[in-house]
Amino acid sequence: MIEIKDIYKSFGSLQVLKGVSTTIDKGEIVSIVGASGAGKTTLLQIVGTLDKPDSGQILYDDVDVTALSEKEVSLFRNKNIGFVFQFHQLLPEFSALENVMIPALIAKEKQSEVEKRAKKILSFLGLSDRENHKPSQLSGGEKQRIAVARALINHPAVILADEPSGSLDTQNKQELHQLFFDLRNEFNQTFVIVTHDESLSESTDRVIHMKDGVIL
Repeated sequence: MIEIKDIYKSFGSLQVLKGVSTTIDKGEIVSIVGASGAGKTTLLQIVGTLDKPDSGQILYDDVDVTALSEKEVSLFRNKNIGFVFQFHQLLPEFSALENVMIPALIAKEKQSEVEKRAKKILSFLGLSDRENHKPSQLSGGEKQRIAVARALINHPAVILADEPSGSLDTQNKQELHQLFFDLRNEFNQTFVIVTHDESLSESTDRVIHMKDGVIL
């Protein structure tokens, strides 16, 4: 599914990734753990095509995304990769439903079809009664589930999550963690999750430990 080949990345004189290689299988839920500064988020951003490595390759089913043009990689990302961040990054002026729809509208899909799909996902996540609420009217757990719904709208093969439960209380953390497994079972999606949360990492199919820019 995803093949990470000999990734190097530096910021100025600071070498953050030092020849990282691993593979992630379709339908697998993988956590990446390590101390701050280990290179976890940088690796996730490169895997998600948000940043480019200095050298090395990222392959999705044999498509080398590091070799794509800026326009090609933007289209690939929109269609194939969903993102969930620690602070959900919802747009405050839009409703929950509108926030979920945005990636599909960017992909120039028909609005009526996108709205129907967004409502179906929100229903699956137990949020039908919140679809017209703006982010300021939602709890932390609801905001994060809206962010998950947004990540799902384009049926991506892969969901990349960076500290997705970092801002949540214990109950909402547990619910979000369970949601990832429910989604994998329902849609056979692949999840790559950067986390400091031991309860999440211990429950994933596999844990990738990083230290000082390498996989241990």
